[in-house]
Amino acid sequence: MADVNRGNRPLSPFMLGKYYRFQLNSVTSILNRITGNAMLVAALLIVWWFLAAATAPEYFAVVDWIVTSFIGDLVMFLSLWGIWYHLLAGIRHLIWENGVGLDMSTSDKMGWAAIIGSVLLTLITVAVI
Repeated sequence: MADVNRGNRPLSPFMLGKYYRFQLNSVTSILNRITGNAMLVAALLIVWWFLAAATAPEYFAVVDWIVTSFIGDLVMFLSLWGIWYHLLAGIRHLIWENGVGLDMSTSDKMGWAAIIGSVLLTLITVAVI
């Protein structure tokens, strides 16, 4: 077997953050995937609420209590942020598909714009509603 000299090099770039630091592009990409999947939870919660409304008043009262509880409000608030973030990140990807903004500084600016913009749009939406 060949001598691979494993003692002088890291085995994984993720070892305790010592060798690898997450970049904004990787974080925003992961966040885009998470928000896309997390919105399914809110969609299922809303569908459950509608089905309960069509079923029976007692059942609707139980589901309505869950949806309007602190946990339900938190899920809906985070889903609203997820919708705004997913939209802005999608626009960012559409810009990239046209070959614009692919350099690191512009990409980082668009990443921060998606994060900060989604938070601001969420707060504005909550304030208006």
